[in-house]
Amino acid sequence: MKRKFLLVSVAMCLGPLAAAQARPFPGPDVQQIYQRLLPEIEKIPAFDHHAHPGFSDDPDVDAMASAPGTSLPLRTRDDNPELIAAAKALFSYPYDDLSPEHAKWLVAKKAELKKQYPGAAYFNMILDKLNTESSVANRAMMADYLDPKRFPWVFFADSFMWPFDNRREAARNPDEEVYIPLQEKMLHRWMQQENVSKLPATFPGYLEFITQVLEENKKRGGIAMKFEVAYFRPMTFSNPILQQADDVYRKYAAGGVPSEKEYRTFQDYVFRYLIGEGGRLDLPVHIHTAAGIGNYFNFSESNVMNLESILRDPRLLNTTFVLIHGGYPLEREAIWLAWIRRLENSSNILPHLKTRSRCGWKPFPTRSHSAPTVSRTMKCWARKKATGWGRNRRARP
Repeated sequence: MKRKFLLVSVAMCLGPLAAAQARPFPGPDVQQIYQRLLPEIEKIPAFDHHAHPGFSDDPDVDAMASAPGTSLPLRTRDDNPELIAAAKALFSYPYDDLSPEHAKWLVAKKAELKKQYPGAAYFNMILDKLNTESSVANRAMMADYLDPKRFPWVFFADSFMWPFDNRREAARNPDEEVYIPLQEKMLHRWMQQENVSKLPATFPGYLEFITQVLEENKKRGGIAMKFEVAYFRPMTFSNPILQQADDVYRKYAAGGVPSEKEYRTFQDYVFRYLIGEGGRLDLPVHIHTAAGIGNYFNFSESNVMNLESILRDPRLLNTTFVLIHGGYPLEREAIWLAWIRRLENSSNILPHLKTRSRCGWKPFPTRSHSAPTVSRTMKCWARKKATGWGRNRRARP
């Protein structure tokens, strides 16, 4: 008992000393160190891990689109003043608003630059202005006006889970009325790519078709496959056997509307098959794991932790996972999934969400955001380096 009391007493005495050690006192040369570090930091080219590059009239920028009347987040709306700052930085925009009359100047300026920088030169010029080395292009199909060396392609794979009559699925809400037909369109494009006029007669044949598309997309420069599955269905996946999925395919490949249970069984098997093929073909799997657009996006059903049965499936040990957007708003929970060796928690949405922190932003690594945000975050890191903040602290996962 005396020993226990002694240990507690010592811990109480050392506590203030330990806390003091974790709060380094900045020296008088803080500003000089900051000014010395900042120019070197600003020279580092960024790597944009997740983007949808393309012109506004390009339908292949994404495999889906927002439904009419969608309520957009504040920072993605047309009246966001940060867009004016971006227009000034990229195009020397002379006005302080984006009124229709002034916006005509911006449209004309972009048209002029497209002529001055034809083909792939235009978007390469944009990357150069942003000091970005490369930007991962999440697109339905690649465009000939994007340089594949600087815009590596990530293609979408959700559509393979929607081969049947989807009338019941599309009727669930107005969002799905837009999303599901676009998945059907994407599947038909993959079929055209492989010269497949109709669904294969057997489920093994359908799986072979999927593999052919993945292999062909890799040959065409694809570096990973992307899933936006949280927009279309819950992210809880069961573990059906081949025969269960085969039964559903044989029943509905030629027509008929599957029940929700039947469709989920089929999709759960195909999802794991796609991920397994990703491991075999060395195609990392990117999964949207954060809040989404639309008026009917379901946060509880898109919980990133529901993916744990997939991420820890021993049959998928060769697959690399990237959790796009870091699982927000459950980013604190999602951090711990980074213990999985083949998993990267890409927190590129978090710097856009103001919270209380020493930098004014979530203190996670930045990956894909605007040049001003990159600059602001790196400047903050420079200040922390100069002042010693973070010394003697355990690093975040």
